[in-house]
Amino acid sequence: MEFNSRSYVVSQELATAVNAAVTLEKPLLLKGEPGTGKTRLAEELADALSTELLTWSIKSTTKAQQGLYEYDAVSRLRDSQLGSDKVHDISNYIRPGKLWQAFTADRRPVLLIDEIDKADVEFPNDLLHELDQMAFHVYETGEQVKARVRPIVLITSNNEKALPDAFLRRCFFHYIQFPDEATLKQIVDVHYPDIQKELIDTALSLFFDLREVPGLKKKPSTSELLDWLRLLLTEDVSASQLKQSQQSGDLLPLSGALLKHEQDIERVTELARMQRR
Repeated sequence: MEFNSRSYVVSQELATAVNAAVTLEKPLLLKGEPGTGKTRLAEELADALSTELLTWSIKSTTKAQQGLYEYDAVSRLRDSQLGSDKVHDISNYIRPGKLWQAFTADRRPVLLIDEIDKADVEFPNDLLHELDQMAFHVYETGEQVKARVRPIVLITSNNEKALPDAFLRRCFFHYIQFPDEATLKQIVDVHYPDIQKELIDTALSLFFDLREVPGLKKKPSTSELLDWLRLLLTEDVSASQLKQSQQSGDLLPLSGALLKHEQDIERVTELARMQRR
């Protein structure tokens, strides 16, 4: 399956992982640093297949049941008190979740379960049966919801929390490495094709130097690099200005796009001060 586009660069290893997961009909579990394009992959895959993308964004309070359906008992009670005829059909109060929508789609959709590691530790285990059988039971109505066609399932994790072995066995796993300089140049060229070579060479060199600073709480990501380059172009910052800031030991221009923690700013500033001595 080919899904490189003008706006997204896919490595051969990642493309192979996607094809393997589709062939095995298993969820593709993607791990990697935040900002390495895990979520964007699902968008590009759905676009390449001309199919629907269903995104289930996981939070710390998300329960597996919400992906199946939710029963709105409060609304039913209110309607009952108001004498509404709707209360006689309980299906009026069943709200399908993202898995239900994926299972009943007319065309094979892409289902993205985004940032699964944010949820409670039991969350992945609670989805084992549904992901295996591609079916679940609606207790309130007695209905059995079964997938018409097995969706392509992508699951992302930022490695904040370990996932259970039983869950991992059901997935095809791929770790997205942080792009090397050549790949980053390709990515930048996709977004900013007219950027000057000297500026991108200098900016990338400084960017990688920044990522190598020991003790950073959060290393700058690919998406933050693109934000920084956009600002450099908007503010007309030249390669020579970037080099001058490095030589003088100052923070990089518009470094707020790259450094998001006060401790990291202090760390970089202190390191620059030590190098000037």
